[in-house]
Amino acid sequence: MRIGQGFDAHRFTAGRPLILGGETIPYDLGLLGHSDADVLTHAVMDALLGAAGLPDIGRCFPDSDEAYRGISSLLLLERVHMMLTEKNYRICNIDATIIAQKPKLSGHIDKMKKNLAKVLKTDENCINMKATTTEGMGFTGRGEGIGALAVCLLEEIK
Repeated sequence: MRIGQGFDAHRFTAGRPLILGGETIPYDLGLLGHSDADVLTHAVMDALLGAAGLPDIGRCFPDSDEAYRGISSLLLLERVHMMLTEKNYRICNIDATIIAQKPKLSGHIDKMKKNLAKVLKTDENCINMKATTTEGMGFTGRGEGIGALAVCLLEEIK
């Protein structure tokens, strides 16, 4: 068994869609980043890569590579899943937290879980997801951006 943890944060910007867990969330701001800036999926990818002993997403999918400009993070997650499969790892579970003052995300959690489970070819029950605020404190509390944390457990298939 191997445990991994991941974190990501992006600032808000105008003129981009807000994408979390592969789901477009209705909001007047999106997140700034080289890819689609999906902080939730990025945190999950880093947790999975870390548990498998692989490089982080910045080294696997560098922002200096134009091939990744605007790319869906779900496509990158699919590549991470292929890397895990090649190393004979199976996902036991993922637990993720989105940190955002706004927008309210509770109505989107189930769709985000479905999106991640589909790409990772795992049961939705293996993914737990929640959203929280920081009660107005810090960059998320001031509405400057969104952060996400994820942990996972992998099992080596023998």
